[in-house]
Amino acid sequence: MPWQECTKVDEKIKFVARLLDGEQMSSLCQEFGISRKTGHKIYNRYKESGLEGLNDRSRKPHRYANQLPFQLEKEILKVKKEKPTWGAPKIREKILRQYPDVKSPAISTIHTILDKYGLVTKRKRRRYKAEGTKLTNGKTPNELWCADYKGEFQLGSKEYCYPLTLTDFNSRYLLACEGLSTTKEQYAITVFERVFKEYGLPNAIRTDNGVPFSSVQALFGLSKLSVWWLRLGISIERIRPGNPQENGRHERMHLTLKKETTKPSGENFLQQQEKFDRFIDEYNNERPHQALDMRYPGEVYIPSNKEYKGLPEVDYPFHDKMITVTHCGRLCGSTPTKGAL
Repeated sequence: MPWQECTKVDEKIKFVARLLDGEQMSSLCQEFGISRKTGHKIYNRYKESGLEGLNDRSRKPHRYANQLPFQLEKEILKVKKEKPTWGAPKIREKILRQYPDVKSPAISTIHTILDKYGLVTKRKRRRYKAEGTKLTNGKTPNELWCADYKGEFQLGSKEYCYPLTLTDFNSRYLLACEGLSTTKEQYAITVFERVFKEYGLPNAIRTDNGVPFSSVQALFGLSKLSVWWLRLGISIERIRPGNPQENGRHERMHLTLKKETTKPSGENFLQQQEKFDRFIDEYNNERPHQALDMRYPGEVYIPSNKEYKGLPEVDYPFHDKMITVTHCGRLCGSTPTKGAL
């Protein structure tokens, strides 16, 4: 928040003086139009440095990073011209060997110099190209489950609903149809976890290459959701892009779902979920299927004998150092070595 009209230093002095007189920090901050965080910062500077601490501090960096003597900058550019395929690490090493008495700049500084003169070629990140995997033909319940999002549609409230559906390939049993407000993976994981707790784990799950089942940014297209499946011992099957017929049984269920639950749609998510729940019960327990010799899916399906117990806790040797890796593969920090004082 901005200070009131007057010099900033004068305002700060008044602010501190009234604090020293015993006025409350919160009421003073409100009166002066600043946050409590700023108020505490000003008071702490006064306690550390007296009135001098209330002067505006320069916002310029304390170090003159990436500024080099002209001669050294010229030498960097000369090496780059001679060796156009070399990057900053190799250029630095050459300068170190050629001028051992000169303090060589950091690799990041050399990179900044090269970038300033347009000598850095930025690599295009390779994106994962979605492809299909080998598809199996689940011949018993829980050998293969199929998952997908039925196309989004608008509720009466103008909100969009994204139904996440899950079926057993062999028995056609509809395991879940959950109306979600997004396709973000954390919401999908919640649905799958509930289904795993109720029905156990399948051997494999078949999906398309869309979000959140796959990620074009990650190695082999593995999203957080699909990695979780793998860690649970579930194999991943993916249909080829543009070939929805490879998940044909699931797609046919979607056609029936659309006809019976979205025309008209519910006014809100609660009403729409009631429609989905009624459909699940009818689809599994009242609707005969020709492919099942006119039996109901509920008469064929049996829960999996592979119980869901969550992910096992990863235990590392005592001397190992634990480092967090981001979703894009970068090391972003570490915790102290186990056993370190």
